[in-house]
Amino acid sequence: RLKISRLPYYQQFLELVKEHPDAIYLDIGCCFGNDVRKAAADGYPLGNIIASDLRGDFWQLGHRLFNTTQDTFPVPFVEGDVFQDSHISSLLTLPAEHQSIDADTLSKLNSLTPLKGAISAIHASALFHLFDESHQKILARKLACLLSPRPGSMIFGVHVGRPVKGFRVEGAGLGGLGASMFCHSAESWKTLWEEKIFPPGTIHVEAEVTEMSRDDLNAPPSIKFYQLTWCIRRL
Repeated sequence: RLKISRLPYYQQFLELVKEHPDAIYLDIGCCFGNDVRKAAADGYPLGNIIASDLRGDFWQLGHRLFNTTQDTFPVPFVEGDVFQDSHISSLLTLPAEHQSIDADTLSKLNSLTPLKGAISAIHASALFHLFDESHQKILARKLACLLSPRPGSMIFGVHVGRPVKGFRVEGAGLGGLGASMFCHSAESWKTLWEEKIFPPGTIHVEAEVTEMSRDDLNAPPSIKFYQLTWCIRRL
């Protein structure tokens, strides 16, 4: 299911590459590549896109689903676990300046670590809520190190949230992660990025928690589900 084009920051994302022709877009947790393909269809250059997920099987299934091959849809895919240093080094620090990466180098990557400071847009939807609070912070820190410090660079997405930070109890036992899922609120999400990831005054954070429909879980009407829609933008 498409997510990226439904986000309120999508047009700003597409404008990035018009302003900066070298703007690289990373889709982290890309699964089949639905969102990558939507961005490409809407004009984001294939040579500026890179996709990554835990397993390459997802990407190959995407080729089957969309009847493409790596030759006909030549977006580089890098397989890896975001929490492993072999994929994104935990030794990375926030970049002081933008790094330029050419398409040839991008196509030959076997990890994301060389992209420190080179990514202008990172899309991360349905990803953070898979992890506990401490691992969400680790992931945020790693993605922040990949992001270019150039003004306008952005990390954005949507995932499960709550009006109040804590563990989700709605729908426990209905086929979802239930009470085991840690969820940020809009306020705690802003605090994470503004106070624990980036230096003060270097980013603008938008975050909103809204009620969402989960008809697939057949939950009683009294049970509410929420999503956190967000964008971090470098100033």
